[in-house]
Amino acid sequence: AQLMEVGGGLVQAGGSLRLSCVTSINTFSNFHMSWYRQAPGKERELIASIRPGGGTTNYGDSVQGRFIISRDDAKKTVDLQMNSLKIEDTGVYYCKGNKMGRPVYWGQGTQVTVSS
Repeated sequence: AQLMEVGGGLVQAGGSLRLSCVTSINTFSNFHMSWYRQAPGKERELIASIRPGGGTTNYGDSVQGRFIISRDDAKKTVDLQMNSLKIEDTGVYYCKGNKMGRPVYWGQGTQVTVSS
């Protein structure tokens, strides 16, 4: 399966950006989907996740209240709406899909740069 993140770019602090992860995962609707971020010189961190069915979402403390994760099972996509962006949100954003008994799938990442 392939995952591809789109929508990254350069944005000013306080602005918004929407990332989308387009996948070719079979039985996508059964997969737990997540967004991770890797800032320069730091480890990759989980920032948002959404369970199958879309009813349960979780967010990292650094993005709680600003980011929203959503999924469209018909399109096999998972989006990340990022609002009130801060300079410290800069990094490479990765999409991940996982399901028990199946390989873990990662996208190649997309760069988000927040400027002052």
